[in-house]
Amino acid sequence: MGSEDASERTAVGWAARDAGGHLSPYSHTLRNTGPEDVVVKVLYCGICHTDIHQAKNHLGMSRYPMVPGHEVVGEVSEVGAEVTKFTAGDIVGVGLIVGCCRQCHPCASSNEQYCSKKIWSYNDVYTDGKPTQGGFSSAMVVDQKFVVRIPAGMSPEQAAPLLCAGVTVYSPLKRFGLATPGLHGGILGLGGVGHMGVMIAKAIGHHVTVISSSDKKRGEAMDHLAADGYLVSSDAAAMAAAAGMLDYVIDTVPAHHALEPYLKLLRLDGKLLVMGVINQPMSFVSPMLMLGRKSIAGSFVGSVEEAEETLKFCEAKGVTSQIEVVKMGYVNEALQRLERNDVRYRFVVDVAGSNLDAA
Repeated sequence: MGSEDASERTAVGWAARDAGGHLSPYSHTLRNTGPEDVVVKVLYCGICHTDIHQAKNHLGMSRYPMVPGHEVVGEVSEVGAEVTKFTAGDIVGVGLIVGCCRQCHPCASSNEQYCSKKIWSYNDVYTDGKPTQGGFSSAMVVDQKFVVRIPAGMSPEQAAPLLCAGVTVYSPLKRFGLATPGLHGGILGLGGVGHMGVMIAKAIGHHVTVISSSDKKRGEAMDHLAADGYLVSSDAAAMAAAAGMLDYVIDTVPAHHALEPYLKLLRLDGKLLVMGVINQPMSFVSPMLMLGRKSIAGSFVGSVEEAEETLKFCEAKGVTSQIEVVKMGYVNEALQRLERNDVRYRFVVDVAGSNLDAA
């Protein structure tokens, strides 16, 4: 369908109607396809903590009805006349960003995720005035610039979490000079992002310590993810013994928590990389940074270019996400379980297998 065709195509998704966050079937129209647009039939979509924050208006900026989902893997069903990167039948991915201004410094330096005018894949408004809706849907229309190719050797359901959780840890390791073998890293929190952090850091060649609030995930971390060490943050003696041992800590905890215990783990020039979305102020005393030239840094997903790099890196290193595949009818239970940390380690919705268009 070209942009000159005024008819609208319909997609069926599961949407939240209010801050209660409960999702139910929702039919919506897709924007008309432009010359550089790709029509994607959604196959799989991962579930991220951000989907809970947005569906329940934790960040105070939610728009309803809202179809969440931003770890999208699908099949190209149609391309615009000027699309050069993809053809029908290609297996592709779509992440959190589907638009940017293309003129600011972040855009010019391939860091479009930091563009002040970026357009989110859902809970936003596109340039044509239509609301954007995410991957818990039968189809999406996306500008080719924000679409990535899934490597042929990678199963689509395994690829889905790499488009957010994977690139979220790959990007800061690369950007902050931590992508060299031999470093000692800590992963705080063993959820969707944390488990990808362990596997990607191990694939780079790092000595990786998982840091958790209890001992219950020790077996998973050491036996299933091949972590080199495990620290219980409430064990004062163990934390004291580990002081000054780590080059970096990737903090994936999406809830308010003290930073100082983890700053103590860093050696000279160590970095605490904050990944969790937290809507409350966090604090620390300045000598914790000064006496060790340490730094606290934030990082937000990654660029389209880095998403492609992440996929290629994971394919080359044999890194696969550990997932639980569910049908769309189970999505509300999955969101509740994710809030309770009851998943190893990422839910992925089998969207195509859920027959949404038949609903």
